[in-house]
Amino acid sequence: MMKKLFGSILLCFLLFSVAAQNSKPPFWDDIQAFKKKDSIQMPAKHQILFVGSSSFTKWTDVQDYFPGYPILNRGFGGSTLLDVIRYREDVIFKYDPKQIVIYCGENDFAYADTLSPATAVDRFKELFGYIRERYPKVPVAYVSMKPSASRAKFLPRYVIANQAIADFLSKQKKTAFIDVYHAMLDTDGNPIGDIFVEDHLHMNAKGYKIWQKIIAPYLLK
Repeated sequence: MMKKLFGSILLCFLLFSVAAQNSKPPFWDDIQAFKKKDSIQMPAKHQILFVGSSSFTKWTDVQDYFPGYPILNRGFGGSTLLDVIRYREDVIFKYDPKQIVIYCGENDFAYADTLSPATAVDRFKELFGYIRERYPKVPVAYVSMKPSASRAKFLPRYVIANQAIADFLSKQKKTAFIDVYHAMLDTDGNPIGDIFVEDHLHMNAKGYKIWQKIIAPYLLK
């Protein structure tokens, strides 16, 4: 009888653990990894914060591209603008940055085929609003959605959303829109093939070199 009772309790515990694991919000583990890293050594304040999705996450040697600029990279996974909003306290506000550079938006379309450019732009405006509420004077730069070769069907929507975000930021103080999109196209207007790795989504060193050249003038010393 006791063995059956113990077995039932153990089964319930295991089921509860699995349910708890499955109920975690997206990228929970990535955020916990940041927290663990910060608990070992909290990054210095007033750095240039790079935040957003995997194009920043995979730029693991970003500091080497911008010597003399103190950069903190908090890009995570395949995050969307909604994810950055969800974790804003953990990936933005705890670091007291002197400048915020955002790359995010591609995945919003990739995860929802019917997403309109207007919805993506509204998400960016919501994120920007939270940032401005907390940091009214911190410069914010948005890196345009890039023309990823594997996401060709979304490119027309990227163009519309990029332009709308650029127009919005042009009316805000201490902001910049950094256009990497057009520099990543060949003479026929297609994504340059040899700047991507095998997945045709993420960039190789040649792709990041393009970004380096365009982003550098916008960074604060």
